Amino acid sequence: MAHTAPRRTAFRTRRTGRRHPVVATIMALPLAALLLLVFDGWETVATQASSVGVMLGR
Repeated sequence: MAHTAPRRTAFRTRRTGRRHPVVATIMALPLAALLLLVFDGWETVATQASSVGVMLGR
């Protein structure tokens, strides 16, 4: 059997490690908007934003 070159995939492989803070913020915004609608208050949104900030180490 002949040896051929390895196939290249069209998609990039997923990197491991930490996300950029902007990406994490963009991911958290829909949840914050949902909390605002469900619980009807800015306090919940502020709490969620604070929790995301703590997770990011800020």
